[in-house]
Amino acid sequence: MSNTPHEPTNSPSDAAPEVRPLNFIEQIVEQDNAGGKWGVWADGPAKGLAKVQTRFPPEPNGYLHLGHAKSICLNYGLAQKYGGKFNLRFDDTNPAKEEQEYVDAIKDDVRWLTSAFGGSFDSGPNAGGLYFASDYFGKMYEYAVALIKTGHAYVCELSAEEVAKRRGNPSVPATSPFRDRPASESLKLFDEMRRGVHADGSMTLRAKIDLASPNFNLRDPVLYRILHEHHHNTGDAWCIYAMYDWAHGIEDSLENVTHSICTLEFENHKPLYDWFMRAINDAVEVEGKRGASKLGAGSTSIGGSGPVGTEGRVVWHSQQIEFAKFKPTYTLLSKRNLLKMVQEKFVSGWDDPRMPTLRGVRRRGYPASALRAVCEDVGVTKVESVIDVTRIENAVRDVLNRTAPRAMSVLRPVKVVIENWPAGHVEMLDFVIMPEDSNAAEGGNAKPAQTRKIPFSGTLFIEQEDFMEVAPKKYFRLAIGQEVRLRWAYFIKAISVVKDASGNITQINATYDPATKGGDAPAGPNGEPARKVKGTLHWVSAEHAVDAEVRLFDRLFKTEEPGKATGEWKDDLNPNSLEVVRAKIDPHLTSAKVGDTFQFERLGYFRVDEDSKPGAMVFNRTVTLKDDWAKQVGKS
Repeated sequence: MSNTPHEPTNSPSDAAPEVRPLNFIEQIVEQDNAGGKWGVWADGPAKGLAKVQTRFPPEPNGYLHLGHAKSICLNYGLAQKYGGKFNLRFDDTNPAKEEQEYVDAIKDDVRWLTSAFGGSFDSGPNAGGLYFASDYFGKMYEYAVALIKTGHAYVCELSAEEVAKRRGNPSVPATSPFRDRPASESLKLFDEMRRGVHADGSMTLRAKIDLASPNFNLRDPVLYRILHEHHHNTGDAWCIYAMYDWAHGIEDSLENVTHSICTLEFENHKPLYDWFMRAINDAVEVEGKRGASKLGAGSTSIGGSGPVGTEGRVVWHSQQIEFAKFKPTYTLLSKRNLLKMVQEKFVSGWDDPRMPTLRGVRRRGYPASALRAVCEDVGVTKVESVIDVTRIENAVRDVLNRTAPRAMSVLRPVKVVIENWPAGHVEMLDFVIMPEDSNAAEGGNAKPAQTRKIPFSGTLFIEQEDFMEVAPKKYFRLAIGQEVRLRWAYFIKAISVVKDASGNITQINATYDPATKGGDAPAGPNGEPARKVKGTLHWVSAEHAVDAEVRLFDRLFKTEEPGKATGEWKDDLNPNSLEVVRAKIDPHLTSAKVGDTFQFERLGYFRVDEDSKPGAMVFNRTVTLKDDWAKQVGKS
């Protein structure tokens, strides 16, 4: 079986989302387009490009998680809405932490999630392409040399520890004894750094901005550091690597990104982003032109009177926009903490279905369209807030209720013997695997119910919790002398039980009413109303049922904000987040493929797991039919 999690193959795609008010980023985009902001580049570096060019720029040093899902959906959604393009770009500027394994996983996850929009970075009308920051190393180096020549950068020989000590405070400026080093000397040393002459950590290239700036990001930040590490894409061609702040704006510029969207922690980096791009514009000739010298060495003034992306610029200058992160309750999204969970074996791996990684939620059975729906429902703001995880779970239920075929399986079986059933007889009953699509019916395009045959015999399995020998008041399931409906089958009444030496019930003896086939009783012979039963149970035929492993997942943490009370998230781990049971399943399910998702009636939604093998099926519970977490919390 396949080892790659995927969207259920037995489910149709969902309809387009409803019209909603514009979020603040969409308002910016529409204002830009209405004012022709990016149109001034029509004869320049952006000739023929879309009005909106977005990107998702992960660092390939780990797996994507739910927080990344919001950024992917936001950026792809903008490109789709405005007829633009979406790039996947790997910000691979730190080879010490990056691996090809992560590159491959991220590409796969982004394709999966953007399939909810009908395309991806490499397919569909909004495909912009696949890019790597490492593809631009030569241009980044060229720009750095240009900054040195114009007095905007210098080589510094302070160690990282010394830089930290000299960083100053809000009232005391930072210092560097190398700040006034001649450009010619910095050019020579930077060339030596590039050629591998110097050791790791011995030198850096720093921008010359303002050592007294209240924004510490502007206190002569590092552009390049020496790092003799093998790179997954460029091999050993480079031993100096650009820092994020230097690389990111250049990457956006070279890809003609219009709106560079990031989370709020980069808001204080925006002045640096803009300073770098205008410094480059001031220093570098593009298409035979040169930006007017409006940025003096050591100045924080970003030259030019027009806004980003307007006349006077010869280097494409993207607009950075920040938004609030996606932070679900009962969840940790820190890569550092997620790594600890894996390393300390609180989970089985990065794709453990309890993990908030996209690999994990895919394996659990979350559809991509559900994540798209919840990201759109949450909206886009600049206000940090915690999102109730039930909003995600309900979005999953909404999608799977429409798309998941029905089946019957019994998680904790107890045997029922129908004493008046004809010996050896097996009856094939109609079972509805997909109810009529009422939404389609309202639109005049009704989809009729889909059915198949299921076997019914004189020996069945039902859930242990669906029987009590002595029933309390208002107990409507099976009990001695009490009648219930078997889903799609007959009424049965329990008459006795068989117990083992420990007093555990091992068998329930019952009778059935042949006149109730299909689950309804006929009217009386003299027109009396048909008798009613309030309990309806799921079941499987014992002689046809197949054994399967079913993994019942719950929230990984007991509290909404893990670690908030004690400072240690391990204190809030839920010891009951995984239960494995040996279930009895419908024999039809043995033909299901990895990734197929079903609704087990009365139990929830379940996905065929990658651990499944012929004759040994494994199912993961994606989500219960209803949210019962509040009830569980109330009992604890």
